[in-house]
Amino acid sequence: MPSNSAELEAAVRVSPNNIAAAFAKTLGKMVEARAVPRSDWEAIFRKQAMKNPLPRMQMLDGFNKGWIDFANHGANARKGQVRIAQVIATLVGGEKIDGGS
Repeated sequence: MPSNSAELEAAVRVSPNNIAAAFAKTLGKMVEARAVPRSDWEAIFRKQAMKNPLPRMQMLDGFNKGWIDFANHGANARKGQVRIAQVIATLVGGEKIDGGS
């Protein structure tokens, strides 16, 4: 990796189920993560005003199949301090993120 760049990672890695649980806690109701079939991606991205969804789809394929990851499996990545539950609470409820657990 070039010396003028850094890999950034959350405090801990999260799954779609972790994100759904954080939304459920903040919203006070059940939230379920669901896989979107790849065959639907292009139409969804175009509906979201993306003119050329193929590069994004290829990137998602790379993450999903393990082709894209941090160098050295993240050993040198800079870890953030904010947890997903705090981020979701801030996005949904406007709570301030303090950087703690």
